[in-house]
Amino acid sequence: MKRTISTIPQLYRHLRRWTEIVSILSKYGLADWLSHTKIEFIKRRFRAADGEILARLSQPARIRLALAELGPAFIKLGQLLSTRADLVGKELAEELTLLQTRTPADSFESVERTIEVELEKPWFEHYAEFDPEPMASASIGQVHRARMHDGREVMVKVQHQGIEKKIETDLEIALGLAHLAQRLEEFRRYQPVSVVQELARIMRRELDFQREFQHLVQFRRIFRRNRKLAVPEPIASHSSRRVLTMTRLVGKKFSDLKDETISAEERDQVARAGTRLYLNMIFDEGYYHADPHPGNLLLLDGNRIGLLDFGMVGRISEPLRDDIEAMLAAIVNQDVTLLVALIERVGQCPIAYDEAALTHEVADYVAQYSYQTAGEINMSAALTDFMAIVRRFQITLPSDVSLLIKVLITLEGTGQLLSPTFNLMEIMRPFQRTMMLKRMSPARQLKRMRRFYIQAEQIVQRLPSKLSNIIDQIQTGRFDIHLDHRRLGPSVNRLVMGLVTSALFLGSSLMLSYKVPPLWFVGEGRWGIHDLSLLGLTGCIVSILMGLRLMWAIRKSGNLDRMENS
Repeated sequence: MKRTISTIPQLYRHLRRWTEIVSILSKYGLADWLSHTKIEFIKRRFRAADGEILARLSQPARIRLALAELGPAFIKLGQLLSTRADLVGKELAEELTLLQTRTPADSFESVERTIEVELEKPWFEHYAEFDPEPMASASIGQVHRARMHDGREVMVKVQHQGIEKKIETDLEIALGLAHLAQRLEEFRRYQPVSVVQELARIMRRELDFQREFQHLVQFRRIFRRNRKLAVPEPIASHSSRRVLTMTRLVGKKFSDLKDETISAEERDQVARAGTRLYLNMIFDEGYYHADPHPGNLLLLDGNRIGLLDFGMVGRISEPLRDDIEAMLAAIVNQDVTLLVALIERVGQCPIAYDEAALTHEVADYVAQYSYQTAGEINMSAALTDFMAIVRRFQITLPSDVSLLIKVLITLEGTGQLLSPTFNLMEIMRPFQRTMMLKRMSPARQLKRMRRFYIQAEQIVQRLPSKLSNIIDQIQTGRFDIHLDHRRLGPSVNRLVMGLVTSALFLGSSLMLSYKVPPLWFVGEGRWGIHDLSLLGLTGCIVSILMGLRLMWAIRKSGNLDRMENS
């Protein structure tokens, strides 16, 4: 109740924004309904911002356009969901990857004010030159070229004026909508509240440029010996929570590598080199750049590869890396039982699901891909099929795993953009062999045993005190066992209603038998009926109606004559 009352002021505080969001959702919802009708003259009245008739688009396309029209926070929500094919399905996830943030750039005067407030001096005291026209403008900020007084060419990322307040407002509203959606059965399996909470965590981190600063520092430290990788250098004296200054990488984006500028053989070499860099980040370091689309990858002089936009990075913990390696080994060895057990351990399975059916699906999946050579396997298709199985059984994967799968799919797409013959699985094969060798290495086994010993030691240390507490509670009569029942509510309600109905019918029958007053048809009545108890007759009629209502409810639930398999 507390949460409901506390949200009332938010409704009035953001009334205009609520009205705008409801209006947009209503427009797209009505267009979705009209798409199933043949009312053409009304369909034409509902159009997207580019003039496209909404009712003629697919449902995933309408969802994408609605999120784009709702603004930066909802666009980020869509981009987050695009990494969760296990929740929203392949079709919608692929559609949401098309979401692009086209935020208008702030005026140069606004940028000047932000720099002066954040860095405590006018821009010209920090930079010798500053291009007033931004290179790019995204949902959180915009990027400008600049040159420092020591001659270094830099890029300056400046947060949009007032964007923090706008995003906080939208996050509050999105969380309110998520709580409403959580109550509806058709949306509950998408876990809207946890998705929005994850979005809020990510966006609040992205609003703090100091986090991206730390990502840059950490990447440069981890990969400082890698001569093939270039990462911008952040400049601490010219950075703050809302301003980030970093050295400028000069090169060509992967998306701009055309046939006339670079040969097909060179593009294939670039795709392979970039992929090896990413696989090294993922499987050797467990720390990787999480957005490898062609616009964020640069080809520099000396065939070095540069990375841009470190707002989102991925991490793989040691236990998760062990599980991923075990999954790969299970697929190679066609060990279906082990693979199912790993899926159940890594993912969050629903309370009641068909484990036998999951085993059958996984067996078909392993049979399909285990007999193909590395050059024949399409990694994107294999990962998409795996996510389809996970979603079909409503298994929720950790966000780290979903992000990794999304990165691998994007990485293969980027490689194939440069070289049509590119195959990610072929390049991964040596990494798989290396992973297996590392997994069996004495150093890795020693590390795993050390971790197990620490966990066992903690259990042993805590066990005596916990057992002592339980014994004390039993002796003092304070030992309680709390049972959490699931799906018993409707059954218990029907059982109670059945008992009440039976009791009412029996009681009413006794009142009729003993002619409890007030009586009806005193003396000889029509059809020989006489001396009827009005209370008994009323009770019988009510109990019969209650019994019919109970039978209808049981029949509607489908459990009247369905036999459960034991």
